[in-house]
Amino acid sequence: MSARTAGPAPDAPAPVETPRPGRWLALAVLALAVLLVAVDATVLGLATPFLSEDLRPSGTQLLWIGDVYSFVIAGLLVSMGSLGDRVGRKKLLLTGAVAFGAVSVLNAYASSPEMMIAARALLGVAGATLMPSTLALIRNIFHDPKERSLAIGIWGAMASAGAAVGPVVGGFLLENYWWGSVFLINLPVMAVLVLVGAKLLPESKDPAPGPWDLPSVLLSMVGIITLVYAIKEGATNGFAWPVALTAVVGAGSLVWFVRRQLTLPSPLLDMRLFHHRGFSAAVLADLLTVLGLSGMVFFLSQFLQLVQDRSPLEAGLAELPAAVGAVTAGLLAGQAARRWSVRSVVAGGLAAIGLALAALVALGADTAYPVLGAALLVVGIGAGFSFTVTADVILSSVPKEHAGAASAVSETAYELGAALGIALLGTIVTGVYRGFTVPAGVPAGAAGDARESLGGAVESAATLPADTGAALLGSAQDAFVEGLRIASGVGALVLLVTAVAAWFLLRGQRLEEGYGG
Repeated sequence: MSARTAGPAPDAPAPVETPRPGRWLALAVLALAVLLVAVDATVLGLATPFLSEDLRPSGTQLLWIGDVYSFVIAGLLVSMGSLGDRVGRKKLLLTGAVAFGAVSVLNAYASSPEMMIAARALLGVAGATLMPSTLALIRNIFHDPKERSLAIGIWGAMASAGAAVGPVVGGFLLENYWWGSVFLINLPVMAVLVLVGAKLLPESKDPAPGPWDLPSVLLSMVGIITLVYAIKEGATNGFAWPVALTAVVGAGSLVWFVRRQLTLPSPLLDMRLFHHRGFSAAVLADLLTVLGLSGMVFFLSQFLQLVQDRSPLEAGLAELPAAVGAVTAGLLAGQAARRWSVRSVVAGGLAAIGLALAALVALGADTAYPVLGAALLVVGIGAGFSFTVTADVILSSVPKEHAGAASAVSETAYELGAALGIALLGTIVTGVYRGFTVPAGVPAGAAGDARESLGGAVESAATLPADTGAALLGSAQDAFVEGLRIASGVGALVLLVTAVAAWFLLRGQRLEEGYGG
């Protein structure tokens, strides 16, 4: 279809932009970047028992290893999304990919819990450059809304595929090599992304961005990181005055950040985006959904390996149904939202996840795999529908020159939800676990190691006489499963409440129709 030569009538549709040649190949490159981040996130959960054995982190250090990546990436996403709008999304994406690969090597060769935490934090800095850039480039490459919905579905499906590929490939590596090898799989993916992306990806940025406001960058970082830290520490050790003070600093920084954005001629984040009800509802849904899910996801690999005694590869294969469901639903989500409605697809997807998590309240050490596999499949389907449609709503709510900032808000909600979920729900699991009854005859040193983590209990049990070791491990496993059941119940409640909220907040929201009819 040719572009219009005369100005459109007031009620006529906007002029059609010519589809960009090679846009689907460009999408394949962006999908590689998503794969890079998704594989890294899922591989860590699988490697946790091996990390525990080698680096011997405390329970608190183990949680930090799990969530510091999300803390840092959440604190930087808005700044990096805005930076991409200014310097160029392609440039930022390729720079971030090189850094991501380099820091993955540092993760692989970490020799202490402290070094591992620092390496994960640096990986968060690099990761913050990748995710907003990929979604923003999709917004600028695909002009037709129906094509863009499919592209976002493929983007989301690749993230889910990474969640599937990560455990399977990671399981193979863990069975044949040392745990650090799981981070080195990022290197070939990064190399392909940089070499191919440099030729295929178009550059895009805001044509009139204004200066990058450094005080706003610092305020957003300090606000998000300190607030999440305070929540995590408060949930773990109680809200003593240092934790409360940290929370006040975080909240105050975020208030100051918002006030500053409202006065700047070229804000880091345009707060008017939140005046769009669909945008705000989609962001809130993403945050609460990931919060409800992440605690269960983080501890699931430990359950499969250390409670049900599966090998790493078996544990990775056991998690495949979630990815299969998410990939399938993600590809169909845009079509489903147009046929029915945005709110029915999002709310229905969230309710499905909530019901699946509720079913896991009955989880036991001897729960048969078909039950767990079916629950994971439903979780994947619900997540595929809801996350894909909310990402589409967020991107279509803003002008394309602000796509980086909008994408960053979406990704910040996701990462902030993951950090809060691991902190809050992870604290429930850890708190219940540490209260398990130590059988008689277990030395104090072995009991202390066992209370730190389930991996520590496995190691301690191996050093004790067979009967005593079996009793210690059985008591520890029962407590871990009890904590996981409670966390699943809390997650289910969060998801079901979010589903109801999405039903009302997304009322009347529609996805754009394609220009071709």
